[in-house]
Amino acid sequence: MNQPSWTPGELLQLSGGYWSVSALHAGVKLDIFTPLAHSGRTADDLAGDLKADARALAMLLNALTAMGLLNKEGNRFASVPFAAEYLSKDSGKYLGHIILHHHHLMESWAHLDRAVKSGKPLRQRSSHGEAEWRESFLLGMFNLAMLIAPQVVGDIEIGNRRRLLDLGGGPGTYAIHFCLHNPALKATIFDLPTTREFAEKTIARFKLQGRIEFVAGDFISGDIPGQYEIAWLSHILHGEDPVGCAVILKKAAAALEPGGMILVQEFILDDSLDGPVFPALFSLNMLLGTPKGQAYSQQQLFDMLSAAGAIEMRRLPLDLPNGAGVIAGWMPGGVSLDERQVA
Repeated sequence: MNQPSWTPGELLQLSGGYWSVSALHAGVKLDIFTPLAHSGRTADDLAGDLKADARALAMLLNALTAMGLLNKEGNRFASVPFAAEYLSKDSGKYLGHIILHHHHLMESWAHLDRAVKSGKPLRQRSSHGEAEWRESFLLGMFNLAMLIAPQVVGDIEIGNRRRLLDLGGGPGTYAIHFCLHNPALKATIFDLPTTREFAEKTIARFKLQGRIEFVAGDFISGDIPGQYEIAWLSHILHGEDPVGCAVILKKAAAALEPGGMILVQEFILDDSLDGPVFPALFSLNMLLGTPKGQAYSQQQLFDMLSAAGAIEMRRLPLDLPNGAGVIAGWMPGGVSLDERQVA
């Protein structure tokens, strides 16, 4: 791949980039943006509500203003429209949960060198961790999926298939959007028992209780009940090594009827494994947080699907952020490739 040119200034800006990240995280943790989305406030006034030191809070508010997330008129601060839309808890587009998830990852990233030396994770998996971490992880995944799920689902034609398995679906965002886009579809979310509360709240929010069910289980150690025509696996393979991925894909394939469709969404590396940037860095995030997880290349995912019995794999022509992509494969039987209408 083409390597970018560097200047010392750019290198040092990259090295100190965590300063602005930490300011953003502090603003979200303190919930600064919610009150400032409604009216301008002084640092002294806001400090009383937040039980914060007024001098220190003024420093943070000024920094967030310099970063373009707040406006300042005189000594009063207010959220810019973008921050009011995405950083206020009162907004339906709130992204604070995924930002808090990123905050919880920072300590382990500060010691990446130790993980590289040991080859072992430095933190517990967020989906298995304490309640606060698990909540920010699950709701953060909901935040992200809500941004792109309508586009992804809208570009995938499932034909007359009527039963979908959302494997490791967390709060069920994709199952929900598949059902919203396909009125005859019913879905099952299969995930850990600790995820049930979040999933059922999300399903109820969209009034889909009659079409989406939650089944608790572990797709590594347990079996997947039921038979389906589509299996949707969004960002779960990267948590496992190739052996674990083989187990997951074999079980997903076994849950599909002949001719069933298997769809895998991941941050996909080039086959040379040295790009794009986000999947390459995400692989390090898996080093820090899982015993053997990593990002995979398109060819590696094709090979895994083939080993699980899928045929005629292809990467769907979707333009997704951060190097994400969706790979489709089919189980033998059913209609021919020419009859399959997949965008």
